[in-house]
Formats: sequence, C-alpha cells, structure tokens
Amino acid sequence: MSTDRYDVPEAFDAGAEAYDGLVGSNPGYHEHLRLSAERMRIPDQGRGLRLLDIGCGTGASTAALLQAAPLAEIVAVDGSAGMLEQARRKTWPSSVSFVHSRAETLAEAGVAGPFDGILGAYLIRNVPDPDAVLQSLRALLRPGGVLAVHEYSVRDSAVAKAVWNAVSAAIIIPAGKLRTGDADLYRYLRRSVNRFDGATQFRNRLSRNGFVDVQSQTMPGWQRNIVHTFLARAPR
Repeated sequence: MSTDRYDVPEAFDAGAEAYDGLVGSNPGYHEHLRLSAERMRIPDQGRGLRLLDIGCGTGASTAALLQAAPLAEIVAVDGSAGMLEQARRKTWPSSVSFVHSRAETLAEAGVAGPFDGILGAYLIRNVPDPDAVLQSLRALLRPGGVLAVHEYSVRDSAVAKAVWNAVSAAIIIPAGKLRTGDADLYRYLRRSVNRFDGATQFRNRLSRNGFVDVQSQTMPGWQRNIVHTFLARAPR
C-alpha cells in the first residue's frame, strides 16, 4: 500500500488504545521527544508564548513540549480522533488545549497563528504534500519563530537503514500485531521511513520552503542517525 493511499489518521484511530503501550516499550521514545522540545530553546519557560504541537497523537509530544515550556499556551492538534481521545483522558493544565484537525485543514478547524514555536513529531513523513504543510506551518509562525521537526530519516546512512529495517522486522511489526491484531500500520511505518527524505534532503526541503537557520541533530542510543531533530526558523 503506497503512502499516498494509506489513510494514516484512520489507521491510528484503530491502533489508538494500544499506542502508548507500544511506544512506551521503545527505549528512549519519550526522552527523545523531550530532547527535541529542549532543542527548541524556548525562553523563560515559555512565559507569554503560544506553541503548536502538530500531530500530537496521544499527547507524548505535548508532554515533552509542556516540560520544556511549562508557562506557555500549547495548542495540540491531531487528525486522529482516536488518538486525541487517548490524549484528552490524561491530566493537563488549563494552558493546554486539543483540536481535531489534519495538518492540511488547520484554518478550517480554527487553528490560527501567530505561534512562537511549532513542534511536529512523526508528522511530515505521513502527509500527502509535505511542501504545502511546511509552507502553512511557516505562515503560522511569528517572524523568527522556531520549527522543530522530530522525525525518522535513514536514507543518508546505510548503517541506520539496516538497523531500522532489522528492528522493524524483528520487533516493531511483530509487537504491533501482537498488541492490535493488525500489523498493517507498522508495515506502513517501516515503508514510509525507508521512503522519506534523507537528512540532507529534508534540510534542503525546509530551506526551499522558506525557512532559515536550518540545522539538524540526531538522537543518542540505538536511534542515532535514525531519528533526528530538524530545526528551522521563520524569516524575521
């Protein structure tokens, strides 16, 4: 099944109840999200700032952003109603709100800028038109506002690609099938990561879509050169 035909929000609806258990068994999953949020370097604990968590899922990335900026207003958005239901069941301060919307329809859902920072975790790889989404996110940022894209990217490293495929085949896909009874989402995950931009290509994509100060850093541990924080800013 190709990326453009796979309805990712619908697939996550079906797997929402098992999702936290699956990612919780991934060493470093929550730590790496917190690291990407910290790399945004949000000043003064986010006091007086508005932040967008786009593709928030069950709220793991929202929690990471909240830890990095506990005084900020955070708007968390996801296209999967099932994932949002899991997120809303958790305890959040009044400064955090959740909105059901795909990344392509934020305006229709009432999500409006400007935002001082945007975190997008495991999102861009899954949208049909990454360039259009990146341009819309840039438009939502204040001049100088920071975008952090927390994402898989293995095409620049043969070692990383080999590790990713071995872990997918031996652990991720079997565990997903065991917990949900359906391995399709996790097979799609493997394929989508293999097809996604290399780190250099994605940095170039960010620049091409109007971002400045583009850079990336990878993660420690087994996901070195597999998961990255891509950082960029809206022009001042």
